Amino acid sequence: MQKTVQDSLSASADTPYDKRWPALIVLLMGAFLSPLDFFIVNVALPAIKDSLHATASQLQFVIIAYGATYAVLVVTGGRLGDIYGRKRVFIIGMVLFTFSSAVCGFAPDMPVLISARIVQGLAAAILAPQVLSSIRIIFPAKEQPKAMGFFGATFGLASIAGQLLGGVLIKAHPLGFTWESVFMINIPLGMLTIIMAIFILPENRPSKKPRLDIPGILFLSLALFLVIYPLIKGREEGWPLWIFLCFAAAIPVLIIFVKIEKDAVTKGRDPLTDLNMFRDRHFITGAVIIFFFNSTAAFFMVYPYYLQNGLHWDVLSAGLAVLPYAAGFFIGPLTSALLTRKLGSAVVLLALGLLVTGYGVVIFSVLIYTKPGLLLYTGLMIAGMGHGIVLPALVRITLAPVTSEKAGMAAGIISTAIQMGSAIGVALIGTIFFSLLHIDPADHTFKTAFAISIGCLLCIFILAFFLTIRLNRLPLKK
Repeated sequence: MQKTVQDSLSASADTPYDKRWPALIVLLMGAFLSPLDFFIVNVALPAIKDSLHATASQLQFVIIAYGATYAVLVVTGGRLGDIYGRKRVFIIGMVLFTFSSAVCGFAPDMPVLISARIVQGLAAAILAPQVLSSIRIIFPAKEQPKAMGFFGATFGLASIAGQLLGGVLIKAHPLGFTWESVFMINIPLGMLTIIMAIFILPENRPSKKPRLDIPGILFLSLALFLVIYPLIKGREEGWPLWIFLCFAAAIPVLIIFVKIEKDAVTKGRDPLTDLNMFRDRHFITGAVIIFFFNSTAAFFMVYPYYLQNGLHWDVLSAGLAVLPYAAGFFIGPLTSALLTRKLGSAVVLLALGLLVTGYGVVIFSVLIYTKPGLLLYTGLMIAGMGHGIVLPALVRITLAPVTSEKAGMAAGIISTAIQMGSAIGVALIGTIFFSLLHIDPADHTFKTAFAISIGCLLCIFILAFFLTIRLNRLPLKK
């Protein structure tokens, strides 16, 4: 008989699942593939353009189709795990991800590739929340910092692998594949993860099975789409009128969604999202910090662009210049468990302090030196370590007051905060950066535009720092 982990904190604390660490490996294999596809596909875009005769707009949709679908549906994916069992939904997501990766690799033209990328985004939205919610359930409280540390390190590893593996695969063209190989690599990894998940992952679900809130799914997905898609396309399109019309349309759609959720509770049905979670100051403050914190994504857009167009570096050198940050992001989470034992919740304050310090060093080095050097790379590694320490710690602290039967729902909300923070950060900082370059495209302007952009990020992180102090003072309610 399949072993089941009871969906309660007390059970998790008193009788933890005996294969929880092998189960973590399986979960992290799934968590690794989702961000890997963000990084590795960027490397393949020039080869895709040549092979499939893609337009610039089609290449953009290769990225947008995945990211937007993932961000729009991740809350629904988390709720599916709460309803149907997190192991089952994780495996379904992995099967779908592996299959869609194969379709991407064999795509004969751009419409097929873009369609398969939409399915990939759907699969990622299904499987990703199960990782966070399962860690929340199968690990006792004292082991969660260590488990979350490994979870955070997985994202650093995915960013490093995406930067290096994509270029290696395209250059080596294994079995005659070129750009196709960046998708084909998902097939053996996905199949291995599926097999291991079947035999190792425990099933965990509430004792009372909730019902799926279809109207809630439709209206929340539409509201998120009306915000996320315009944010992704807005900067590239020059912020035309339709972008703002979408933002405006999202407001009444969101109001209707809230009414649907309230009616569901009134009539005794199960809502997609428990609105009471947004009344918990601890949870909502943590989600807001995560939202601000993930504006870091803008750095990975403006920094390589600055190196290539402002300092005239080649593409490979610019890509490798990001690796110190990625390396720090890999190292940082591995130290978070130790820091948590030593400092408790103060680890978040320490990590944000490190992050602010790291970005201060980046600004200083950019303003003082004409070319990036050792000081810059040291600053980048410090910033990456701060990012790597704080992300899993923030996620763990934010999830702490959430009841187990709503763990998937909460994981979906946090994942949405991460995606929204990234999208808005890219839109805001990107607009500032490229607007300055549009005024004066001379080389010296790149330096000024980059410094101002990083200064804006620094202000955001200072705000997050003070919100974290507030979070640290809030009482934890169960």
